[in-house]
Amino acid sequence: MAAGGQLVQIDGRRLRVTNLDKVVYPETGTTKGEVIGYYSRIAPLMLPHLRGRPVTRKRWVEGVGTTDAPASAFFTKQLEQGAPDWIPRMPIAHSDGTKEYPLVEDVPTLVWMAQVAALELHVPQWRFAPDGERGRPDRMVLDLDPGPGTGLAECAAVAGWAREILTGMGLDPVPMTSGSKGIHLYTRLPTDAAGQGLQTSDQISAVAKELARMLEAEHPDLVTHVMAKSARAGKVFIDWSQNNGAKTTIAPYSLRGRGRPWVAAPRTWDELEDPDLAQLEFTEVLERMDAGVDPFAALAPPAPALAAYLAKRDAARTPEPMPGSAPSAPGGATRFVIQEHHASRLHYDLRIERDGVLVSWAVPKGVPDSPEHNHLAVMTEPHPIEYLTFEGTIPRGEYGAGTMTVWDTGTVELGKWRDAEVIGTFTGRAGGPLGVARLALIRTEGSGEKSQWLLHRMKPASTPRAPEPVDTWVPEPVDTWVPELVEGPTSTAEKPVDGSELPTLAPMLAEAGTPGLARALSDPAWAEIKWDGIRALATWRDGRLTLRARSGTDITARYPELTADGAPHLPATDAILDGEIVAFDAAGRPSFTRLQDRMHLTRAREIEREVVRTPIVYLPFDLLHLNGHDLTGLPLRQRRELLEQVVDGLDAPVRLPPVFDDLDAALSAGREYGLEGIVAKDPASRYRAGIRSASWLKLKNTRTQEAVIIGIRPGKGNREGSIGSLLLAVPDGPALRYVGRVGTGFTDRMLRDLTTRLEPLRTDRTDVEGVPPADAADALWVRPELVGEVEFADWTPGGILRHSRWRGLRPDKTPDEVRRES
Repeated sequence: MAAGGQLVQIDGRRLRVTNLDKVVYPETGTTKGEVIGYYSRIAPLMLPHLRGRPVTRKRWVEGVGTTDAPASAFFTKQLEQGAPDWIPRMPIAHSDGTKEYPLVEDVPTLVWMAQVAALELHVPQWRFAPDGERGRPDRMVLDLDPGPGTGLAECAAVAGWAREILTGMGLDPVPMTSGSKGIHLYTRLPTDAAGQGLQTSDQISAVAKELARMLEAEHPDLVTHVMAKSARAGKVFIDWSQNNGAKTTIAPYSLRGRGRPWVAAPRTWDELEDPDLAQLEFTEVLERMDAGVDPFAALAPPAPALAAYLAKRDAARTPEPMPGSAPSAPGGATRFVIQEHHASRLHYDLRIERDGVLVSWAVPKGVPDSPEHNHLAVMTEPHPIEYLTFEGTIPRGEYGAGTMTVWDTGTVELGKWRDAEVIGTFTGRAGGPLGVARLALIRTEGSGEKSQWLLHRMKPASTPRAPEPVDTWVPEPVDTWVPELVEGPTSTAEKPVDGSELPTLAPMLAEAGTPGLARALSDPAWAEIKWDGIRALATWRDGRLTLRARSGTDITARYPELTADGAPHLPATDAILDGEIVAFDAAGRPSFTRLQDRMHLTRAREIEREVVRTPIVYLPFDLLHLNGHDLTGLPLRQRRELLEQVVDGLDAPVRLPPVFDDLDAALSAGREYGLEGIVAKDPASRYRAGIRSASWLKLKNTRTQEAVIIGIRPGKGNREGSIGSLLLAVPDGPALRYVGRVGTGFTDRMLRDLTTRLEPLRTDRTDVEGVPPADAADALWVRPELVGEVEFADWTPGGILRHSRWRGLRPDKTPDEVRRES
């Protein structure tokens, strides 16, 4: 497969997989596609042992090499730049700073790990606590490492001796061949209602060390607990230190980066008695899974999401199922159940399998019969998978008391699963009341438990598609959904052009407007947030994105997270998008001030540093060209439909911004969150490149003014030797007219940058009209070449900015583009 790869959809997530034919294990010819296939298939058995734990990855970018000539690999803790934003992550403080660790909670995340060559996944013996801190261990591990002259047979013997001691302690250990040389022995520890162990990592490490010492004392000829390699010859080293809270161990069912595709494979005790015991390859592990062999099922902890469920129920007082080891669905299908619940009031409970639990909603009126009616759905606590088949009567006085029966159950093909939107095609049991229904759940208020949603029955597709198994990954090609929009009635705007000769376009501009003018554009309204970033046209060609500012300047190198290797891939041959590059502050609001730390950098080392310090997001709001077709002549509403299909599901940092159909709601939301304003648009408008059009109207919540810098007033006091204030002007006919000075809003970094930029522009005089003598007395004049932006309260009668505050430079604007705002 070409390096550009293909876009695939797994459990409602879209991601790009590349180089599926690349050989990762040369000794067996195992390809990257087979590695991805293994992780997608083994997920039901593997994910319970990963959930809630930070994952450290060991990556082999060029394959593992051979046994005699292994390839290099590297460990990574911090989640990679460009990782999909739907991968959950948690911070852990280290001596060299805090790192964001990924959590592997679902199949798409496992597939993404395999896509970036993270063959080995390593996790600690603890899971995050509800407060986000490191939790207490819920399992103990003994790593039995054979020294020179010993092997698996000796490790198996030591594992049997350890089993005797642990069983005597009331524990039930399970062995796992490590996929490398030895055996790991896992023991599930007692936990509290939140799934947290009852002892600290240090305490469990001490227990494991003492156990290792006991085994060494009883079998000194074969066992050592001493870490020094010089003490291991002819012995099995019991590495008790793997229980340290700062250490990680290969995750159960993870592949290994050895000469052959061995797996850290859970085993039965009977297998350990086999004199021919050997490490297992991934194909053998999959065969065991298909045969129903999962020795680690009893070790799987309850999902953290079930803490609320467990807290509300007492297993001795309710017949409801407790979390256990429910089997996964055949073929990896996603299951659902709708239960009729005769509680204090009759209602229905819709539950969908997700991340090892059943995400649940109470639906008072049940599933709507038609698309014309929406029903309220209220999210409840997640339920265990065992609830799929539960029927029975919950006693009076218990939570949810009443009789529950299964109304219908079956499988669902998920189209989308987002924080506020779930869409899928539900297929009930044969003869059941649901039949086949395409349903959408849309969150309207709140978050988490008790949040309110709408349950909507969607119109059936004109040509229903049969579900495709995940491991075939045959995505819908772009060309199958583009033609009905771009190959309709022929027009010059829709004429295909050679993708290798994409046009260079100037962005369409908005005029200043009022709410009254905006309401006249369309009914219902079309409003977009004005994101307080910088405009950027993005051109996609040959599998790479290039960026140009509004002025036409190539700014590609300044934003490597959008353009370098590992950046998001568009599912298209070629495309041109219009959008904004935005930086967000700690509260999640767009910040033009923060963006200043990125937009002026040109040195590679500085850019690389700021990528981490000041991440950005590209928010595309228009699509001008796609797959050889010029779309500028199409109505905005059709361009948006295409844009949604091109951008939907792309990895961060590309996000599709929302469109509001309520102008007042858009303005209110903008004010509430301190946003710059909105842009109202005519949904029937075509894209007029380089034209300022009344079809787009900008309505600002904050008053801002672009202005040309014409001079500097030197600083005093703590700004001695720096800039005190900037003198500003705006065009007035062919000349520039003075509009005041600005001396607040600067950061130290801004002042240093401005000094560097303005010093080469120094001149002896200015031709700007209206500069008061007091401001001109000590002014250092500069050539009027740089444009900046200020916030201000109002204009004075004399045309001077009142209470202005600096926002930053506008390198995307030229002086002749500046206009006085009303």
